[in-house]
Amino acid sequence: MPSDGSDKVFKALADPTRRLLLDRLFERDGRTLTELESELEMSRFGVMKHLKVLEEADLVITRKQGREKLHFLNPVPIQLIHDRWIDKYTERQVSALTELKRRLEEQP
Repeated sequence: MPSDGSDKVFKALADPTRRLLLDRLFERDGRTLTELESELEMSRFGVMKHLKVLEEADLVITRKQGREKLHFLNPVPIQLIHDRWIDKYTERQVSALTELKRRLEEQP
């Protein structure tokens, strides 16, 4: 079965530290490892390992700027997960609520 990359995204999102790193990048993109490390009670190496998992899932993209390596959030894989796994399961409920609204508005 061909992989669409969602397994790596789910694995990356399963860890609370990695979710926290994504939250920090959402708040302010383009952070260095030192900036991200300063907000966690974890070794530099530990943060690097988490960032590597996020990069492998394409959730974080890096760019060199001078001597620094900046980390940026890539929300596309999360949106693809949302489109694939959340939208299709909520469509029925939204349709049912729309139909209920229509019926209630038709009543005198």
